[in-house]
Amino acid sequence: MITYEWRGAFTNAEVNALHAEAFDHEPDNDDRRAQLERHSLGWVCARDDDFDEQLRPFYFGSCGFRSTDAGLIALQATGQG
Repeated sequence: MITYEWRGAFTNAEVNALHAEAFDHEPDNDDRRAQLERHSLGWVCARDDDFDEQLRPFYFGSCGFRSTDAGLIALQATGQG
């Protein structure tokens, strides 16, 4: 499920990574948040929740997922075999 938020919170690291991917360059340390607040009437943040709330016990309890900022789930590499 994707949730949308008008003038939603975001970090410079998130938007710098997005900008780098969109324009094919390495992420930089620009203060894009300040630029948006100074020059933009608004923006929309979209967050991918990845699973329905009733599946939370399965993913966090059984699969070992951990919650992270921005609704992302940090995955760890495991040995293959």
